[in-house]
Amino acid sequence: MNSPMDNNVPTVSETTESKRGQRSYRLRVGIAAGVVVAAAVGGTVTAFAVNSEPASSSASNGSSALSASNGKAAAVDGPLSTKGSDIVDSKGHKVVLTGINWFGLETGSFAPHGLWTRNWKSMLDQIAHNGFNTIRLPYSNEIFAAKSKPNGIDYKQNPDLKGLTGQQIMDKIVKGATDRGMMVILDQHRPDQYGQSELWYSQNLTEKQWLDDWKQLAKRYKDNPRVIGADLHNEPRGQATWGDGNPKTDWRLAAEKAGNAIHSVNKNWLIFVEGTDRHGNEQFWWGGDLQGVKKYPVKLKESNKVVYSAHDYGPGVYNQNWFMAKDFPKNMPAIWKKHWAYIKQDNIAPVLLGEFGGRKTAGKSSEAVWQNALMDYLKKNQISYTYWSLNPNSGDTGGVLKNDWKTVDKNKMKMLSKYQAPLLPAKGKTSE
Repeated sequence: MNSPMDNNVPTVSETTESKRGQRSYRLRVGIAAGVVVAAAVGGTVTAFAVNSEPASSSASNGSSALSASNGKAAAVDGPLSTKGSDIVDSKGHKVVLTGINWFGLETGSFAPHGLWTRNWKSMLDQIAHNGFNTIRLPYSNEIFAAKSKPNGIDYKQNPDLKGLTGQQIMDKIVKGATDRGMMVILDQHRPDQYGQSELWYSQNLTEKQWLDDWKQLAKRYKDNPRVIGADLHNEPRGQATWGDGNPKTDWRLAAEKAGNAIHSVNKNWLIFVEGTDRHGNEQFWWGGDLQGVKKYPVKLKESNKVVYSAHDYGPGVYNQNWFMAKDFPKNMPAIWKKHWAYIKQDNIAPVLLGEFGGRKTAGKSSEAVWQNALMDYLKKNQISYTYWSLNPNSGDTGGVLKNDWKTVDKNKMKMLSKYQAPLLPAKGKTSE
């Protein structure tokens, strides 16, 4: 891992989210190792403008459940829980998450990416201004080690970050985001800076440490009701199973253990449980298959806190057979429903599409057609999402920001703004 250079800009290899530690992302098919990783989160309608670029006027929700206060800041009384297939606040009002991923804390930078060229507050202002009501914030467990020193930060633009640990930088981002009316989901994305792991534990991370780290985070942010939950482990796959009862591989059992451990110190959090990469002999995207939930649902002591989360990608990541079908994209809703959306449609539990994305959102390419069809599907079914990603340095998807880390990709925001729910009210001044 490189130490900061004079201009504090990390090397290209350090900043490109191409293979998360082989960015072991998307697929579990034979050529998965060559696939670049990308994640996904979606957007929301914001009530306050924070820069000279106006929020999209086309952010029409088309649903009474999403157009709270006519697109203005939504009053949400925490903590959040679940009711049937909806996320609800303490008064039973429906809450829809339409957010974005901002990665970097899981890498050797031990800080969100882009801070080598931007001020962190201005980046949060821009995220809120573009209507995202949720940030999914990936991290690695290595960030908690004393030896893990944040780097790749321009301290002239971010003087208040100088000398902080990665955990303390996370504190800043979390408080800054929630002060601006956004909710935060913490995502255990990797055991260490070098790559993702198939299981929730690895050679460098014991199950006990995984559980302990989650408990300390749940305690740390217990008093901030806008930190809404834990995405327990990113993209279980490979050895990971669902419902077979093997304590070493059964991801469903591990999720129950972690959810109950978190609730032992903080009963307020939602527990986001991703799928695996296969069901029986059928393979799908990493973390994307939730068919096992039908027979083996996740059962927590706090029974109204489980939100299932899937990842789903397009032909820009890997050109699956269904993208080449004669009836594409009309064939896609059945595929989405089979693997993860049935949970929402059958009123089993809420679903968050935690990652999806791609470079092309306009035109007639299969990737653009797929992305727009998926956005329409999410909106029609009122499924929450977090788009992958804010960062332009996601190797196979790019980001909402272009390579200068400042300019917004207007085509992506045009697509995302079709389905955005309101932010929460900002908390006073948001200069912090």
